[in-house]
Amino acid sequence: MQNKTLRSVLIVFVSIVLVVCVFGSGFVVGNFVPALKPASVPTLSSTPGNNQGGTPADLQSQFAPFWQAWDLVHQYYVDKSQLDDTILMQGAVRGMMDAIGDKFSGYWDPSETADANNTMQGEYDGIGAWVDISGDYLTITEPMTGSPAEKAGLLTGDQIIAVDGVDVTGMKPELVRKLKVLGPAGTSIHLTVLRQGQEQPLEFDITRAHIVVPSVTSRMLDDNIAYIKIILFGDNTANDFKEQLGTLMAQNPHAIILDLRNNGGGYVSAAITVASQFISNGVIFYEETADGTRTPNNAEPDGLATGSLPMVVLVNQFSASASEIVSGALQDTGRAKLLGVKTYGKGSEQNWIPLSDGSTARITIAKWLTPNGTSIHGTGLTPDITVEMTTEDYQAGRDPQLDAAVQYLLNPQP
Repeated sequence: MQNKTLRSVLIVFVSIVLVVCVFGSGFVVGNFVPALKPASVPTLSSTPGNNQGGTPADLQSQFAPFWQAWDLVHQYYVDKSQLDDTILMQGAVRGMMDAIGDKFSGYWDPSETADANNTMQGEYDGIGAWVDISGDYLTITEPMTGSPAEKAGLLTGDQIIAVDGVDVTGMKPELVRKLKVLGPAGTSIHLTVLRQGQEQPLEFDITRAHIVVPSVTSRMLDDNIAYIKIILFGDNTANDFKEQLGTLMAQNPHAIILDLRNNGGGYVSAAITVASQFISNGVIFYEETADGTRTPNNAEPDGLATGSLPMVVLVNQFSASASEIVSGALQDTGRAKLLGVKTYGKGSEQNWIPLSDGSTARITIAKWLTPNGTSIHGTGLTPDITVEMTTEDYQAGRDPQLDAAVQYLLNPQP
């Protein structure tokens, strides 16, 4: 039986719940792989002048500046009683991971690790919105249906510039999310946001809540078109998707719309299962390691809709990682048309590796390619049919991308 302590994930730091930072932001995506024991960690003394004794012999010279700085902080810092050696250690590890220069590699402390795992299970406390932390501001990618964020009136594209009256424009978006926006259910928060088309910032008072998010929703549209949306490729997505798709297929639909907009990713295993419902055999995607070795990940058997039923996949700029695995596979194999705008462009794979204190190191270990061997990392997938969705559309409750998908399926073009 596979263990969840080490997860190979395609993570995207975009489109994350405003409660945690899965993917440092989105989640991401990943395969469960056999558990590995955390590497043995030397016991490091915090006694000034004796720190280097815990460093492996072959690294003592290289790590001498680190321990010198550690000793200087403990010797000279004016408020020694305020020093927390655990926080100092975590800051050092975080700095090392950040120094790699890869925004998808990083470090989660034990609390962040627990938050990430909870989010993938679909439950957390927060305002109920997916966010993008890759830009200059913490940006709403999509409020969740029925959430405090939606009820308050937040919209896709809103940029948070102040929290509880405090300017946060100089803070990293992830710190704004973690230190300012997160909070227990029942507590209140005041957000100031910039919105495209509005000359002045907008103000919102929101009460945080416990959010339970289904990873899959579905319904039958008019004209006998099946519609199924994946919000996150999480713990329950594979089973939920097969169950809901089976219900839709039992109604003999004329066509299928798969909505992957604003989906920042999740587990690789879930992405493979979803794509396999529409692709009967062959490669879903390739993993490519540093030495150029490509390993195919093939379709699972017994898909529910592998025939010729017309199909459209809705994508946008926040469709990332696992969403792009599924979209790329369906596009390359000719199984479906992509409709919307160019996707995020997250084509690397991370391992979530547990450390001895319950924290997690996230390390990029491979790139992935579509079945045709195309790398979309940094470029994204270009839709077959481009349809924009504006801020005005969101505000008016219009969905021109869904409307265009329905029209295409009713009157397919070559």
